[in-house]
Amino acid sequence: MIRTIRTKADGFEWIDVINPDADELGKIAAQYNLHPSAVQDCMQPEHLPKFELIDETVFIIYRYFDIDCPRNADTIHELSRKLAIFFHKDFIITIHRKEFVQYDELLKKHTHHQHPFDVLCLLIKYAMNSYETPITKVDSEIDFYESRIFLKKKIPDLLRNLYLIKRKIYVIRKLSTLSKEIIEKLGATNKKSPYFHDLRDHYIKLETLIEEVSDSIQSLLNIYISLSSQRTNEVMRILTVFTAFFLPLTFIVGVYGMNFKFMPELEHPLGYPGVLIGMLIITVSIWIWFKRKGWI
Repeated sequence: MIRTIRTKADGFEWIDVINPDADELGKIAAQYNLHPSAVQDCMQPEHLPKFELIDETVFIIYRYFDIDCPRNADTIHELSRKLAIFFHKDFIITIHRKEFVQYDELLKKHTHHQHPFDVLCLLIKYAMNSYETPITKVDSEIDFYESRIFLKKKIPDLLRNLYLIKRKIYVIRKLSTLSKEIIEKLGATNKKSPYFHDLRDHYIKLETLIEEVSDSIQSLLNIYISLSSQRTNEVMRILTVFTAFFLPLTFIVGVYGMNFKFMPELEHPLGYPGVLIGMLIITVSIWIWFKRKGWI
């Protein structure tokens, strides 16, 4: 679908293309003299963010968060969608396969701007803002799991859920890093625009938020692993204590269970109670020794 949002009579053209095929893109490329390699990039749904200046036309690919992605999505292609933008002093062409909420809000509020660069900055800003809600949601999930971990409450598939959160944040962080080049090169194009300054501030805010959440999930994973190791060590300590108590007793029982013919203690009238008393003394001695060492 091709729709015209603004015409030359409004100061510059703005053409929005939704889920185009190769023929439609070819016609648009011929009409606006777009470079073939850039048009080819538009057809690749998995393409990473990029910034290119081709003659007088700026070509940008930015990836926005897909609110309809599966809950267990953990790849760039699953978590995000591609927004391709051709920017010229006389026109803006936006190409995407799917609508997103922030884009609709932009069309309702900011179609009156007279300079196409302002609209370009707003487009990237609204696409960037699509990550705020999932990051905030992930941050809430981290707080939830953190309280459960410290309270030692069992949660089904806890480690798997923590891993999915870590993967999701890793992907968002990678996209943010790749998008940094876009912000920097846009600044080189027009540093005086207040819309660019607002865009840069939003990027810094988003990058800081991503860093904080990334550090939080990494710390939570380290805490979980440490607590799991601590619980394992506690179990091993208890088993070691039991082994230390029963090992000498097992040795005594093993010696007197050999049933050799010449074992004087077996026929002694006090042999049985003597062995029991000896075993009791050994057990008490081990307990006192452990107590003094602080092991129990």
